[in-house]
Amino acid sequence: MADAASVGWRRTNGCGDLRAGDAGKEVVLAGWVHRRRDHGNLIFIDLRDRSGICQIVLRPEESAAAHETAGEVRSEFVLAVRGRVALRGDENVNPGIPTGVIEVVASALSILNRSDVPPFPLDDPEITAAEDLRLKYRYLDLRRRPLLDALTLRHRLALDVRNYLDGKGFLELETPMLTRSTPEGARDYVVPSRVHPGAIYALPQSPQLFKQLFMVAGFEKYFQIVRCFRDEDLRADRQPEFTQIDIEASFVEPEDIYELVGGMMLRLFAIAGKPVPERVGRITWREAMDRFGTDAPDMRFGMEIADVSDRVRGSGFAVFDRAIDAKGVVRGFVAQNCARYSRREQDELVEHAKRYGAGGVVFIRKTDEGIASAALKHLGEERAASLMDALGARAGDLAVIVADSFETASRSLGALRLEVARRENLRTGSAWAMTWVDDFPLFEKRPEDGTITACHHPFTSPKPEDLPLLDTDPLRVRARAYDLVLNGWELGGGSIRIHREDVQQKVFSILGLSPERAREKFGFFLSALRFGAPPHGGIALGLDRIVAMLTGAASLREVIAFPKTTSATCLMTSSPSRFEPEQLEELHLKLNLPPVPGGDVSK
Repeated sequence: MADAASVGWRRTNGCGDLRAGDAGKEVVLAGWVHRRRDHGNLIFIDLRDRSGICQIVLRPEESAAAHETAGEVRSEFVLAVRGRVALRGDENVNPGIPTGVIEVVASALSILNRSDVPPFPLDDPEITAAEDLRLKYRYLDLRRRPLLDALTLRHRLALDVRNYLDGKGFLELETPMLTRSTPEGARDYVVPSRVHPGAIYALPQSPQLFKQLFMVAGFEKYFQIVRCFRDEDLRADRQPEFTQIDIEASFVEPEDIYELVGGMMLRLFAIAGKPVPERVGRITWREAMDRFGTDAPDMRFGMEIADVSDRVRGSGFAVFDRAIDAKGVVRGFVAQNCARYSRREQDELVEHAKRYGAGGVVFIRKTDEGIASAALKHLGEERAASLMDALGARAGDLAVIVADSFETASRSLGALRLEVARRENLRTGSAWAMTWVDDFPLFEKRPEDGTITACHHPFTSPKPEDLPLLDTDPLRVRARAYDLVLNGWELGGGSIRIHREDVQQKVFSILGLSPERAREKFGFFLSALRFGAPPHGGIALGLDRIVAMLTGAASLREVIAFPKTTSATCLMTSSPSRFEPEQLEELHLKLNLPPVPGGDVSK
């Protein structure tokens, strides 16, 4: 049997490109067998390539050899087909595919390669195979149309980002992959140096310092679609290596970044065929926490949180009184039409709130008959009714209330708000709510030890009017930072940066970095700030997250070609892998591995 290449066949069209106007044309197609249907003298093959699917018809009267070869064909064989494009009869038109009005009547067929039986079916878009199996055979999973479409859209979005920013005068500039380890947040992935025994490189968590150095160098407008690496615990919206759209510009204010990125995002919505949001909103961090209990609010629905501390002050209800006496708050929201929730459902919400630090949840139901709650005997009918009025409850509604510190009450209520919205299907549909969140605190306290840390990163500029507070009350200092949030997902964050060495040194000091330690870690950067660094700022947007949102993917793994699992492993290549002894010797390394119960650590 001749190989197609050996007989000089050259593909003329993509499988998904042929239309009614091509009827009568002689074509050569190549691709994978999507499906095969054998009706004896009549064999149908759905041939698939990246462009789509075309139905191939094989009849012995057209070509006995091709028909005989088709008898050997199975799913995922790679074929080349020569034939004539013909219109299907009206009763055989397939409106489900773009090529559904035509078929190719084969005159020659060549098997370019055979395939083992795939470990899971590739012709069903609603795949039920376990994700671990799909990741092990990722090169097969990528043949499926949903993943192909997601990665194709990813390409188109990235291409438009480049064109858009180029049109705005930005230069795409590369930054190093092997750099110095600096304390910026998550743990670094490190690379031992062979040439410098005992020394390491770090893979960049972001190009933060380098893009700022481009501004010091006078490039003024930089961008990069760049790979970044963070050694942190993973979840659906995190990967150890990810891609961000990195932007930096000189002589800008936050409004310049909002306008630039807002315009870019509206273009990306249009490319993805999604309804373009009417506008990009704006909300301060404090307002977001007050109203939604999170700095990444999903604003597609109501259920806003309100403070009812004054309504219950001195009520005699110990749960509320203890919180208020400890300078905490009583806060809550109304879940519309959820008075029907059973005791079991309420208990599930309590357990959900406890994951976010809440000690408990108080529920009050309002029905046509009146108010019902286990707390009614403590609050009294009149005070409970006043509380429900303050929350805006109507008959059929359920009030969800938490008494605790402001931080814990807000965090747990924010999580409960999203959980109720999930149960009530309020987070589905085609609505899009995109907003900027700004005026973040510059610093926050670590709950575990009370030390001060940067809310974003240590290069974020304080608001000019808050500079005096650096010396007196740093926790009250507001940052010139901003996040872009879409439907409750943070798409990216940025800030106006510190461009003065004295301010940068002051921030390092507040963060507990001595001048000597700051010079050791950031000496090159501090020196750069002394050579006429311009005011500058920028943003980093998660390309993976943007594509996931615009495709409706449940996980970033659905929009990354070769992703890692939640334990940061690649099931396809079995990475990470152990050092070989000769590698350790070459790198001058010795391993100090934790003991493996009942096993040899070298295996």
